[in-house]
Amino acid sequence: QVQLVESGGALVQAGGSLRLSCVASGSIFSRATMAWYRQAPGKERESVAVISSVGSTNYADSVKGRFSISRDNAKNTVYLQMNSLKPEDTAVYYCKLVFLREYWGQGTQVTVSS
Repeated sequence: QVQLVESGGALVQAGGSLRLSCVASGSIFSRATMAWYRQAPGKERESVAVISSVGSTNYADSVKGRFSISRDNAKNTVYLQMNSLKPEDTAVYYCKLVFLREYWGQGTQVTVSS
């Protein structure tokens, strides 16, 4: 069974930066595709960034050039570096692991004040 634990969410002013972390239990992390999603109040959950097992990345248009996803297989951890934050980035951010099936974390709140 895989468990994902996100951390790093906070209240930050517009223009600021945050780094989210997601630690996975188990032994499949290095073979898994990892992703960050977010869900704002009243909106559907949306994909923010994805990183494959070999390090290929993909981003939502709304975060390109501002967010960066990375992974450390030795630490079973995926990161989301978020720069130039905007109020519209406010959401609960979720980590997802995909390997034969999907696993989700509980989420971490990011609030960007104007």
